[in-house]
Amino acid sequence: MSKTLLEQLREYTIVVADTGDIKAIETYTPRDATTNPSLITAAAQMPQYQDIVDDTLTKARAELGQNAPATEVVTLAFDRLAVSFGLKILEIIPGRVSTEVDARLSYDTEATVAKARFLMSQYEAAGISRDRVLIKIASTWEGIKAAEILEKEGIHCNLTLLFGLHQAIACAEAGITLISPFVGRILDWYKKETGKDYTGAEDPGVQSVTKIYNYYKKFGYKTEVMGASFRNISEICELAGSDLLTISPQLLEQLKNTQAELPRKLDPEKAASLDLEKISLDRETFDKMHAEDRMAYEKLDEGITGFTKALEVLEHLLADRLARLEGEEKVDHAAHEIFGVYDLDGDGFITREEWAGTDAVFDALDSNHDGKISADEIAAGLGAAHRLAAVG
Repeated sequence: MSKTLLEQLREYTIVVADTGDIKAIETYTPRDATTNPSLITAAAQMPQYQDIVDDTLTKARAELGQNAPATEVVTLAFDRLAVSFGLKILEIIPGRVSTEVDARLSYDTEATVAKARFLMSQYEAAGISRDRVLIKIASTWEGIKAAEILEKEGIHCNLTLLFGLHQAIACAEAGITLISPFVGRILDWYKKETGKDYTGAEDPGVQSVTKIYNYYKKFGYKTEVMGASFRNISEICELAGSDLLTISPQLLEQLKNTQAELPRKLDPEKAASLDLEKISLDRETFDKMHAEDRMAYEKLDEGITGFTKALEVLEHLLADRLARLEGEEKVDHAAHEIFGVYDLDGDGFITREEWAGTDAVFDALDSNHDGKISADEIAAGLGAAHRLAAVG
């Protein structure tokens, strides 16, 4: 019997689950798992994880005392919730979990370092060693410099929202453990810009990751390449051989159910033989290359905005849940508030561009698959958590 695409992919590449859903991780048994604010927000709304949310809020309230303002309790719980999910995930997987620093700190090196140290201290207090955690940081110059400091302290980093070769080179020269170039979001930008559909090796996202992989292997950088944000399994197959690939449960299921030949596309020996020019990168060169790469410039800014929105939504949900736990009758209507945050043009729909957060969450909320989310779809997505909260 022939092997599935997923079985063959695992022969070349480490498969990572791009989800905060613990049940999905149990199903697909990846070595590593990665989360971000959108994924944690989605998971926190699922009834089966309400105990994690409630436990985190309850402990934060107990630590700060009954007289502490609710905003302080939510802030502390917010900082710890990603770690709470990370700890659950680490009970399942043999490898590493990625936990993200607040995207609102993306242009503040000092604050990013401080937050990363705090997150790691929470893992270590729970008995988790540093080699099992990657701290996710946006690939701004300030973020890369923060990660460089952290790596020297033995805190390993995953640089996310990476769209250009200049970002990848800066990460490699800073000694970063791993980068996550966003394949699908690059494709989205080029499709919108050109009106053209791309397939196979012509996919601009595939080409970008291939270029980064070959550059790293050519010049002997140890930084690992983990392709992320996929739109279809064709993109994944074109990057077979990448160090790692982080894949949503939906696409993992497609790979698991498809039997076809999967040749290795990325190979370190082939990369070593390529005629490539090494680029010397300082802050000035980085800024110049970033300004000239309109796709990378726009998608980095959009990604930080999207993750920031997800953080604000999560804070809102935590405040709502805390109010219910403490018996307050008047709480905000989360669905209405969340919809208002994302519907930037006020047309009554949230497009993928407006969402700007995690694609897996957008697809989950877009129940009729028309490429936009209505207020009813947001309400339906939040319904399970709110129904549980109402009787909890």
